[in-house]
Amino acid sequence: MHYNGKLFSKQMLLFEFRKTIGNPYVHIFGVGMPVLMMIIITRVVMMEIPVPSVLSSMVTTIFLGIGTMIPMASIFMGYGVSHAQELEKGIPQRMELFGIKVSVTLCNRILSELIFMAMAFVIYFVVGYVFVGVEAPGWSGAVLYAVCILMLSVILFCLSHGIASLLKKFGAVYCVTMLLYFGQMILGGMMGISYDNMPSAMQAAARLLPVTYINRDFYTVWKGEHYNFMPMVQAYLLMGAVAGILLFVTVRKERRKLH
Repeated sequence: MHYNGKLFSKQMLLFEFRKTIGNPYVHIFGVGMPVLMMIIITRVVMMEIPVPSVLSSMVTTIFLGIGTMIPMASIFMGYGVSHAQELEKGIPQRMELFGIKVSVTLCNRILSELIFMAMAFVIYFVVGYVFVGVEAPGWSGAVLYAVCILMLSVILFCLSHGIASLLKKFGAVYCVTMLLYFGQMILGGMMGISYDNMPSAMQAAARLLPVTYINRDFYTVWKGEHYNFMPMVQAYLLMGAVAGILLFVTVRKERRKLH
């Protein structure tokens, strides 16, 4: 592969995108599972809530919350295990020896992951509008949802890369990312326990996660109503700081080993 010194290149991006779509985890957990869970849970809610206005808001709330599973599965878990497999084979080290810097690899990988995630969301939204009657958003609500999902995706990518680079073994990375994946789902209120019904210790942990606010509160934003973003922003900043520090430490450690 020829490296031309640019952070992004069509050749490198296509190379990374082929790897992304060739990863079975992203199709199973990043596309199939969110769509399936969204249909099953909303169908159960439809049978239990007879009031149309209440049902519509509840279905939309569930839809928006379960949507966070797409970046958590396709990027956080899917990319993490894929990168761990590459580390076991020494692929990143060989790419550096050929002159492809870590910064170039990371930029093209995150872009390829985001392109796949956008395709997954298109499928998810089409199914949601056709089969479960999701409410149309206000213009600002749609934009803010896209921004929040994008920021969450970048943070999860950095966190996933850092965990894989630190542990290096497929089995260990798979175990840790899977535990954190389900941990976020549980604390975010997507596994049958709402935030209000959690013990105080779980609520404290849940408030540190962006997915909690998307799952619990984003219907208000979706409809263009007033919402206090400060707690959500604080959760993003905290998680972003942890992910950024972990990524920085692991990348520097890898560079020292190469030189």
